[in-house]
Amino acid sequence: MNRIILALLGLLMVSCTGKQPELVRNQIQGGALGTSYSLIYLTHESQNFQKEIDSVFTAVNGSLSTYIPTSDISKINRGDTTVVVDAMFSDVFQLSKQVFQSTHGYFDPTVGVLVNAWGFGPGTQIAMDSTRVDSLLDYVGFDKVILTKDNTLKKESGPIYLDFNAIAKGYTIDRLARLMDTKGIENYLLEVGGELVAKGDNRIKEKPWVVGIDDPQMGDTRQLKKTLFLKDRAMASSGNYRKFRVDSLTGKRYVHTINPKTGFTKNSNTLAATVIADNCAKADAYATAFMAMDLDDALKLLTSMRDLEAYIIYLDEQGDTQEFMTPGFEKRVVKR
Repeated sequence: MNRIILALLGLLMVSCTGKQPELVRNQIQGGALGTSYSLIYLTHESQNFQKEIDSVFTAVNGSLSTYIPTSDISKINRGDTTVVVDAMFSDVFQLSKQVFQSTHGYFDPTVGVLVNAWGFGPGTQIAMDSTRVDSLLDYVGFDKVILTKDNTLKKESGPIYLDFNAIAKGYTIDRLARLMDTKGIENYLLEVGGELVAKGDNRIKEKPWVVGIDDPQMGDTRQLKKTLFLKDRAMASSGNYRKFRVDSLTGKRYVHTINPKTGFTKNSNTLAATVIADNCAKADAYATAFMAMDLDDALKLLTSMRDLEAYIIYLDEQGDTQEFMTPGFEKRVVKR
C-alpha cells in the first residue's frame, strides 16, 4: 500500500510541476565478436547492464561463432549431427533462408567453405584454381542444408561449412535491443562494429539519433560520406572500406568479394552498400548480398522490396563515383 501511495505522489508531483525527471546518458563500450561496440541508452537514473550485455555476446558466440571450436556451429561444421541448436541459431537460419531465396542465392551461408579456402575465414587457406573451385562448389548452396523439426541440422554433404558471420553481428544487435526493451528502455542507440539499431530519440539533446556512414574511398583516413537520422530502425553496411584492387590496364578500383555462384572473387564496381530495415540481422544480410550481386540486379531487387531502404556507392563505366539512394533513405539524410 505504501508503495502505491508513493508512486501516486510521484505522478502528482510530475503533473503539478509539468517536468519529467532528468534523463541520464548511459554508455557502455568494449570489444566483442572481433570488433568494438558502443551502447548508449537513456534512463531516469544511472544503470549499468554490463553483465547482461556480456551474457548476450557469450550466448551468440556459443551458438554461432565459427572462431570458437566449442560453439554449436563449429561442432556442426565438423560433422556432429547430434547438436540440437538453440533459438538463436534457428532465428538466424530461418532469416538466412529467406534472404537466400529472395537474392537468388547471392546471400549464402554455405559459402564458408570458399571463404576458408580463399584465406578469409578461420579455416585453412589452400591454393585455388578453376578445378579446385569447381570441386568446392559442390558444397555450396543453402538449399543443401535442412533444419529439422527436432532442431538438428541435416547437410546434403559432410564438407558443407556454415558461416553466419555476414548476419550474426546484426542479429547480436537485435538481441541487445531486445534486452533494452525488456528493461523498459525507450531511447537507445546500439552499435557493434558499425552496425546500428536506434530506438526513440536522443531525448537529452531533444534531437533524433544521428548516425554516420564511412566514405569507402578515403583509404586509411576515416571520413563520413553521409550522416542521417535514424529512429526505430536498424542499419548495416558492407563494403571494402579500406582496400581496393586497382586494374593494371584501366586504372579502375574494384573491391573483392566471393561470388557464391562462381566460387571466385568477383570484380565489382559496387564499393559499399548500406541498408536500413526493421531489424539489423536483415539489414546485415542484404548489405552483404548487394556487394555480391551485380549492381543492376541489386537495384532491381530494391525496387521490389518496400521494407528496405538502401544507399549504394559505385563506380560507373568511366570510373567515376556515383550514388544510388532509395527515396526513403534520402529522406533521412542530414542536409548540409
